[in-house]
Amino acid sequence: MSLDLDRFPRVKLGTWPTPLEDAPRLSEALGGPTVLLKRDDVNGLGAGGNKLRKLEFLLGAALADGADTVVTFGALQTNHGRQTAAACARLGLRCELVLTAKVPRSGEAYERSGNVALDRLFGARVHVCANADETAATYQRLLDEAAADGRTVTTLPVGGSNGLGTLGYVAAAIELVGQLTERGIESARIVVPQGSGATVAGLALGTALLGWPGRVEAASVSHPADEAREELGRLASDAAALLGVGSPTPNDSPALNVRVQDGTIGPGYGVPTEAVWAALRLFASTEGVVLDPVYTGKAAAALVEWAGRGEFARGEHVVFVHTGGLPGLYGYAPELVAASS
Repeated sequence: MSLDLDRFPRVKLGTWPTPLEDAPRLSEALGGPTVLLKRDDVNGLGAGGNKLRKLEFLLGAALADGADTVVTFGALQTNHGRQTAAACARLGLRCELVLTAKVPRSGEAYERSGNVALDRLFGARVHVCANADETAATYQRLLDEAAADGRTVTTLPVGGSNGLGTLGYVAAAIELVGQLTERGIESARIVVPQGSGATVAGLALGTALLGWPGRVEAASVSHPADEAREELGRLASDAAALLGVGSPTPNDSPALNVRVQDGTIGPGYGVPTEAVWAALRLFASTEGVVLDPVYTGKAAAALVEWAGRGEFARGEHVVFVHTGGLPGLYGYAPELVAASS
């Protein structure tokens, strides 16, 4: 099937295609699969990351609708907020970040460095809220202020994850399958973190609609697998509706080429475990690649766990999608120093 994305308004924010790199020393350490790294962390704007693919469609639609102000949400060290702030700076849009302190962390590093510092550097207005009620009140205040000033607001969901944002990773699926085909690789397992869901949904939907025989292996970083699957199905269905195609069955279905697992969530979102720090050390010491402890670190811990269980055949191709997040690592500076000692 040919997937036509050109009819959707879109702004260029990233550098595409992102590299697909061999990881021979990591592959050797895992003792079985041939690992490739899809480097969506090195795509330029705002320190890179997967949200730029979503924002190309989301902000393309915002500009087409005449918006001059963008409001979005996230945790204090949100990667989505940082990339949205950078994209708004490039496009000349006012950016309002409504951040909720929902991760059980405090201290100078977490509260002031990393993504938080970059948000402000990119010119975003940052509003830190203690809970959902304060978040809702702050959002309403920003809408009222914009209306009084005659500004036009576009509101983006957490992580940029809705049907339109999902199209960013439908495009990534087309890109990745093309890169694998150029290498003569007909099938692979794609390992990717699942947070707000659109990255996994787009990859799963895109590969399914292309008729590609591989599978997406999603490591949930925040929600139990059943909740993550439900969200994945909703996003895939919404994106399919935008494309005007039927949506494949959502829940661990071969038709959607996806499996969701939740074994490396640990105590909760934004809380790394020793297995996560071990995975960060492994990627860094074998390939010189830096992960983050919230998303890619938990997916990497899952990859290590699955390889240890013998889930990958020797020589089987595994693509690890590096979704970025490096700035957020500095919010965990005390643990980073300890893990690196």
